[in-house]
Amino acid sequence: MIKYALICDADHDFESWFPDSASYDKQVKRGLVTCPVCDSAKISKAIMAPNVARKDKDRVIVADNDDAPTPAAPAQPAQNIALLDEQQQQLRGMIRELHEKIVANTDDVGENFPEEARKMHDGETPARSIRGKASFEEARELLEDGIPVLPIPDLPEERN
Repeated sequence: MIKYALICDADHDFESWFPDSASYDKQVKRGLVTCPVCDSAKISKAIMAPNVARKDKDRVIVADNDDAPTPAAPAQPAQNIALLDEQQQQLRGMIRELHEKIVANTDDVGENFPEEARKMHDGETPARSIRGKASFEEARELLEDGIPVLPIPDLPEERN
């Protein structure tokens, strides 16, 4: 999975996950990626800095006579904190609302989601709104076969 920072033609910033870069290109070309604020389909990638882990972050290098690295003091455990502007608070509220509506208006088919979605698409079972679990590969295959699936966003509190 790839997370892209995106921006619409009205300069609204948002993020979205894609199975791979080809999926992003295909979905943007088909107008399937829209801004959550203004619903614009004119989307482009925003500039992102990569997250690169350092292997030496627990050691401080001090140049002294023997050039031996000196261990750093133990770091205090980091805490999750955020300072959200009004737009981000509204976006979190919209995500919560969307999540609640999806849960309230769909049947949970669990791990059988890919099979149930295919049966409905092929007309083997009556169409209805369902939710469940699928691997990234299964979701990609469903999309490639023209079966409209959409990841359900995690609630912001679930990641904290």
